[in-house]
Amino acid sequence: MCGIGNNVRGAISATLLVLLVACGGGGGNDNGEGSGANNPPGGVHLQIVSFGDSLSDVGTYAPIASAVGGGRFTTNPGQVWTQNVAQYYGDTLSAAFTIGFDHRLSPNGGLGYAEGGSTVATPANQYDFLSDVIGNIEMPVSQQVSSYASDHGSFNANQLVLVWAGANDVLRAGTPPTANSTVDQAATALAQIVGQIVQKGATHVVVVNVPNVGLSPKGIASADGGANLTQLSQRFNATLNAALQSNGLQGKIIEIDAYTWATQAVANYQANGFKVSNTAQACDPSRTPHDTALLCSPPTYVAPDADQTYMFADDLHPTTRMHALFAQFVEQQIAKSGLGH
Repeated sequence: MCGIGNNVRGAISATLLVLLVACGGGGGNDNGEGSGANNPPGGVHLQIVSFGDSLSDVGTYAPIASAVGGGRFTTNPGQVWTQNVAQYYGDTLSAAFTIGFDHRLSPNGGLGYAEGGSTVATPANQYDFLSDVIGNIEMPVSQQVSSYASDHGSFNANQLVLVWAGANDVLRAGTPPTANSTVDQAATALAQIVGQIVQKGATHVVVVNVPNVGLSPKGIASADGGANLTQLSQRFNATLNAALQSNGLQGKIIEIDAYTWATQAVANYQANGFKVSNTAQACDPSRTPHDTALLCSPPTYVAPDADQTYMFADDLHPTTRMHALFAQFVEQQIAKSGLGH
């Protein structure tokens, strides 16, 4: 299933344990900043369900990554935005599945179905995403929702369902014209998945569009300065918006414009409390295994306060502070929709 032999897995395990000792211990990875508010408007308390990719993953790969103090795709031990939103609504979000050293996913009992590396609908075995660490096992969002339905049947009015996906589809689409059809198919499929969630009884569904991937450190370091990734991000969002509208879903969901929010956050990074914008990363590539935020921890920060002063943990993923600010934005948009009033 994982496509990696026992010898390779053993070598990875040994490497992580050596790094753990060298870094002075991993510690827990459930700490992090909350969204900064104790209760939502009206005192609403909701159970959080999350679908998506690494931007929302609360710890699918933590059993392996925690050996070096990692666990989530951010500046560990900080939280990602879905955890902050869950905390805001009086809930605690944990991973629905976790991975073992056998490179297999096992049920974990949580409602955080988002997994790093996931696309909207493309099977994991068609991509090579940290395969030497986690294997090609991440569920696409279509499978995440099917898994939830198998486990729980339907959604209910006491839940807030968070859906954020598409960034990996954009990153892996390549260049036009082939990339255009790839992105269009993914965005259309995501709208259909959202429709399935609504049909299964969800009354509070948050759908987040793709951020401006071209503005990530990975984007600006590319040969075209991120122009292609920006164009594809815009195309995905336009297609998603049109598909949601044509499927009659726009009045039934809460849409979050992450593209505009992230673009403005980068443009005004100092006003948002950051010292470094999208030009560098908080996790030192020379000290962070595989140069991925999943395996980033305080001993691998470029500075002790990098989780608060940098916008990006690695070349794609937000830092703890960036996640906390985005969570606040999401909470504000939910409140504007009337939930809690």
